[in-house]
Amino acid sequence: MAAGLRSVTERIGDGAGQPFLDGANGEELMHVQPGVSIVLGNHHRSPESPGTLYITTKQVVWLSDTDRAKGYAVDFISVSLHAVSRDPEAYSSPCIYTQIETGAEEDESEDPGSESDDDTLNLSKITEMRLVPSDPNQLDTLFAIFCECAELNPDPIEEEEGEHNWVFSADQLEFDAHEGDDSEWAAPENSTHTIGANGNIDLAHSVVQLQINDRRFEDAEEMEQDDKNGHE
Repeated sequence: MAAGLRSVTERIGDGAGQPFLDGANGEELMHVQPGVSIVLGNHHRSPESPGTLYITTKQVVWLSDTDRAKGYAVDFISVSLHAVSRDPEAYSSPCIYTQIETGAEEDESEDPGSESDDDTLNLSKITEMRLVPSDPNQLDTLFAIFCECAELNPDPIEEEEGEHNWVFSADQLEFDAHEGDDSEWAAPENSTHTIGANGNIDLAHSVVQLQINDRRFEDAEEMEQDDKNGHE
């Protein structure tokens, strides 16, 4: 379940410090990018003073360079979208734009016109985050790392459906007509497309069920014709 954005108030090491990593569960640091400002919520908010961005195999962490008690983190499993934004009409500076799943209802999410004061920011309702590097040339690198780490954290629902990745080809569905006519499975002779892959299980069932029903309908017509011939 999406946990959304959360506050990070503790860190390890000297100086600005670093985030805690869950090494016991295989979390590894993938990239460190200094000189990154963060903008939480809608684009009208002011960015935080520059900090350091840490990208791990599990999460994105931003830590303030000036306040050891200020930081933010979000698990990749809660990041529903990430993209490079260079459009000045969307935001004044080039950035990595992300959308965050909070698990809250749509009408409970952040109101763009409410609470411009960062001190009253409700992290549980933040659905947008912008990461603004001081060097825009780093955007493509950051985006590539985001993509790599996102692939390491698939959505639990998609992962579960992947366990039932049923793909039926024409050869698998078609039975040799010479072996018997009582089979309920059939496929068009000229079918060249697979069906029912990656979430289209309902489509596969519908197509196969339609073929079954068509076959039973043909059987019913044959029985009705036999009855008529018997009464003549």
